Amino acid sequence: MSVVTLTQDETGAAGSAPEATAPHEVTVPEPTTPTPPRSLTSVRPSVPPERLLADLVPPRHFAQARFGTYRADPAHPSQASTLARLQEFAGEVTARPAGGLRALLGRRRPVPAVYMDGGFGVGKTHLLTSLTHAVTAEAGPGSAAYGTFVEYTNLVGALGFLPTVEALATRKLVCIDEFELDDPGDTVLMSRLLRELADRGVALAATSNTLPDALGEGRFAAEDFLREIQALASRFEVLRVDGEDYRHRAVVTDSEALDADVVAAAAGARPGAVLDSFDDLLAHLATVHPSRYGALLDGVELLALTDVHPVTRQEVALRLVVLVDRLYDRDVPVLLGGVVGGDRQHLFTPEMLAGGYRKKYYRALSRLGALAEEGRRLTAA
Repeated sequence: MSVVTLTQDETGAAGSAPEATAPHEVTVPEPTTPTPPRSLTSVRPSVPPERLLADLVPPRHFAQARFGTYRADPAHPSQASTLARLQEFAGEVTARPAGGLRALLGRRRPVPAVYMDGGFGVGKTHLLTSLTHAVTAEAGPGSAAYGTFVEYTNLVGALGFLPTVEALATRKLVCIDEFELDDPGDTVLMSRLLRELADRGVALAATSNTLPDALGEGRFAAEDFLREIQALASRFEVLRVDGEDYRHRAVVTDSEALDADVVAAAAGARPGAVLDSFDDLLAHLATVHPSRYGALLDGVELLALTDVHPVTRQEVALRLVVLVDRLYDRDVPVLLGGVVGGDRQHLFTPEMLAGGYRKKYYRALSRLGALAEEGRRLTAA
């Protein structure tokens, strides 16, 4: 707003001297402009350990997931058989004693444990979150914990190993989604954590992904999983979930990118949107611990990015993968403006897609493709 000072200069009656008058102020409103969307790079989240524990629940994307809402593909009978087995498994978990009695009986009553193996988008996370909801509904709040492999390793980093064991040992069931085998140190850590929990009578459920080009090779991921958790391998029942990616969408690298002005305009018109340069966001992610990426997205309803381009550095790409997972968990659509698009460009390099972290990258592409499609739908609307 601007303030304009006006002074009265009229003379008084004829023949008299001018009368002194006090100046008075008139406020003149300026044209209003829309408030630009805020940027993720301005957010510095602080996450106490208590929140990390409280967040071990199914994410918003799967808040309504239930066994009854899972649609098994008739073309792949393993989906229906896995669904039926998990419904039985939920009953076995809730029937187990709790607390000290469970610990006393743990060695005499085998701890139930299941592992779901399959490709991307076949519904493993839907089934795992449905299992979590089923146990919680029957045994009460706090009876089951759900988190990704990364969230559990972050929890150990924040609390320490033994405090994490003590906190999770109070649960009847601990679910680990996207069990990762690409980091030897983290794999050993998680194997030890699962062994400690199983020894205390906690039931376990886990998932991992088989690469698309390995689906015909049998239980490719399951063999790796069982090898890495040697001490627990005999306790896990492997459930194969066959099928194709239900999202049935081209990955983001096969989509035409949006113009920067379209991205900015869409972000400016939507409440809760954030607008960032791709490079600025990637640089900011390096300053935030991955355990805080969820908090980084608090209140965000749309992520709009400009100047999106292929990522060539592995450490940068891995941070982006974690962000995509948190975006997907929270159903946050994305708008991508830049050069990523068409058959010539890829968000991740061919070397990355063929390397040791390829499962992470394929999962991120599948999920980001779905979020980008939702962003396009919002823009079109």
